[in-house]
Order: sequence, then C-alpha cells, then structure tokens
Amino acid sequence: MSAPADSAASAASPAFSVVICAYTEDRWEDILAAVSSVRAQSRPALETLLVVDHNEALRERLLKEYAQGEDREQGAGREHGAGREVRVLANAGPRGLSAGRNTGIAASRGEVVAFLDDDAVAERDWLRHFAEGYADPAVVAVGGRTVPVWASGRRPDWFPEEFDWVVGCTYRGLPPGRVRVRNVLGGNASFRREAFAAAGGFATGIGRDGDRRPLGGEETELCIRLSRARPGAVLLIDDRAVIHHRVPGPREHFAYFRTRTYAEGLSKALVARSVGAQKGLESERRYATRVLPAGVVRGLRDAVLARPGGAGRAGAIVAGVLSAAGGYVLGSVRARRSGVAFSPAPVGEGAHG
Repeated sequence: MSAPADSAASAASPAFSVVICAYTEDRWEDILAAVSSVRAQSRPALETLLVVDHNEALRERLLKEYAQGEDREQGAGREHGAGREVRVLANAGPRGLSAGRNTGIAASRGEVVAFLDDDAVAERDWLRHFAEGYADPAVVAVGGRTVPVWASGRRPDWFPEEFDWVVGCTYRGLPPGRVRVRNVLGGNASFRREAFAAAGGFATGIGRDGDRRPLGGEETELCIRLSRARPGAVLLIDDRAVIHHRVPGPREHFAYFRTRTYAEGLSKALVARSVGAQKGLESERRYATRVLPAGVVRGLRDAVLARPGGAGRAGAIVAGVLSAAGGYVLGSVRARRSGVAFSPAPVGEGAHG
C-alpha cells in the first residue's frame, strides 16, 4: 500500500475500507441494504469489500449487481464514485467468518478496516464517529453500538437485555459513551491496518461458520493478542457509532437462545485456550458476578410488580448462565484432549487488483 501524500492529514482523517462478509442468498436484500448504508455515509468510505464465503452463486450474483464497464469484464465488481466503490471477493481461506474477514483485510487499501454484518445497516455518521476515535494515535480499534431490529417488531417479553449478545447486539452491562474496553464486538468494529501487522488476523477455527456453528469470540481473541503485541494500545467503544442489526424470527425463540449461549461457552473455552483464561475471561467474570445477578433481581422485581416477562427474564438469565457454563466445561475438556491450538492468520499489506 503506497504511503499517503500528507501523512499528518491521513492520521487525522484516515481512509476507511469497509468489509462485509456474506454467505447466503437468503440475505440478498439485507446485503444490498448493508452496502447502501455504507455508500450513504456522511464520511465516505474509500471502498466496500463484499467477501463471499464459498458460495459461487452468490458471488456471481453480487458481481453482476455491482460490476460496471471494464470492471464487469475483469470480474472485479467495482462501482466508482466517492465512497461508492464496491469490490466482490471470494473467501480465500477455509469456510467461516474469520477467514472471510482476513480475506477482506488483505485486499483492502484503507488505513482503517471496518467491519459491518451482512444483515445490518449503519447509521449515516457511523464512520464519522469511528474516525473521531482515531484522532488519538494510541487508538488501534474502535467499535460501536449495535441495536436489535426484531422480526416480530418488538423484543420478546422474556428476552433479557443482558443477553443481547446472543443476537449479535450491544448488551446491558457495557458502559455508555466513548470508553476504553478489552475488546470490540466484531459485527460493528474497526481496526487500524497496523493492528493486523502487529498481531496477525482473525484466528480460523474460532467463530461462526454460516448458520451451522453459532460460535463467536474471534474478535475477543484478536483484541487480546493485539493488546499483548502493543501494550500501549487503546481499544474503544463509541456508542454513537450505531448500526441496526436484523434479528430473524427463529432467533427470538428460547431454543436458539439456549443453543447460542451453549455455543458461546464452547467459544470462550477456545479463546481461553488461545490467550489464557485470565485475560480470556476477565470481562466475563465481571459480567457474571455483577451484571447478571442485577438482571435476575430486576426480573424478579418486575414479576412481583406484575410487569410482563419479569419471571421469564430472570429464568432466562439463569438458564443462559448454566448453558454457557456447560459449554465452557465441555469445550475445555475437548481442547485439552485434542491439544488444539490456534495461530493468528497472517494478512497481506493490501491488494489493489
């Protein structure tokens, strides 16, 4: 990647590449909406990269959607204009979100790489708020706030806000404002390019693989590695950088809640195996000992006051904790028996083709 002509201006206002990973045509309209939200930013992105996870039919369809002129012939999938360039890429690694993100990082050209879920739309000032965080050269990552958009039109009465991470959203217990954190949340996050040079990319083998494995934790593992590689690094969440994340109907049911919390336990076992339990579970201990007990008390109080769903929310918190704990125990045993270890994937300096 060529050095910017005015490095001071670049540091104050870095160029953003936005990576959106997609895997299924079932989300076609969501993918188009996600791209449109990036192209409508008040602070334009340099480019949007759509990384398709081993789905040639979807990749071809997206190439046709965004290809124009000579780019159509070359299969580069570009559409030009300020903040309007769209490139469609195939995941160059194994199936899964981590490898897809690494593909996007390697192909991107911006000083900062931002990630947006394929079933989410960003508010107009999303990138502007991210950029403000990077005015401090010590900041290497900035995340935002993710708001659920329930398919039914409203939050299920029984669904506790403390567990909104189950549906990929910001949960009760995270501090408000612009605050320093251990890790950002991957579906609404950004990193300086130098972060990947220092720590490597996302570790494959951790994280989601389409709908087949509702795992997570890949961004936590990366952020912990990054903080170790760069001890003075600052990671922030700015709750003004908002995206709206669609929650499909099946994910509003308790069966998915139970499956996802169990899978999170498995994921945390993998993260702890990779970076150690002390850092891998540092935030989770505070969450489990402070945020969740307060949530149970709140739910029981609502039940006493005859408010809808109070008992259900209290019960869901307890069930979620037990399910996650069960997944963590089993995942830890499996990891020890298999001797599995994860290495950060190397990422390139950028591909301009």
